[in-house]
Amino acid sequence: MERCGWAGPDQIYKEYHDTDWGVPEYDSRALWEKLILDGFQAGLSWLTILKKRENFRAAFHGFDPNIIAGWGEDEVQRLLGDAGIIRHRGKIEATIGNARAWQKIEQEQGFDRFLWGYVGGRPLQNRWQSLGEVPAQTPLSVQISKDLKKAGFRFCGPTIVYAFMQAVGMVNDHLVTCPRHAQVARMVVDRGRA
Repeated sequence: MERCGWAGPDQIYKEYHDTDWGVPEYDSRALWEKLILDGFQAGLSWLTILKKRENFRAAFHGFDPNIIAGWGEDEVQRLLGDAGIIRHRGKIEATIGNARAWQKIEQEQGFDRFLWGYVGGRPLQNRWQSLGEVPAQTPLSVQISKDLKKAGFRFCGPTIVYAFMQAVGMVNDHLVTCPRHAQVARMVVDRGRA
């Protein structure tokens, strides 16, 4: 199997590439979790986050934004003392604020519909031949980033948002030489009519 070149030799990275990355995600809570993890990844490698993902899930109560939205300084201090996660006060505080922003969007229209509306409910199918062609951000990720920030989100710049869009399958950025490109393309669900 000729995987995308970013999926290095670590087994956890290969499994993530082969089973998770690029698969269209339509669950509001799962989308929020992935956006939060992408925010924690800023300045670090994704491999670091993958290795700590289960610790994050335990520390953040399964990434339930309805629980996290009610947190305050006591929880921030608890998380700052948790060596199993990335202990960054700004990112932890942003997660709490992002949970509150998620609640508002979820109540108004659904976080899933908010995000998938940018691509008409269907993943954009890119056809990159090499990693060098894959952008770090796009005009669309810039727009989504602006709209998320306007809604109260933090740690969601255009590069983070594009990485998120790739991870949750809003764009299919597996290289065309990777078997996952065709597999993921077949997973398209028309959410525009849902």
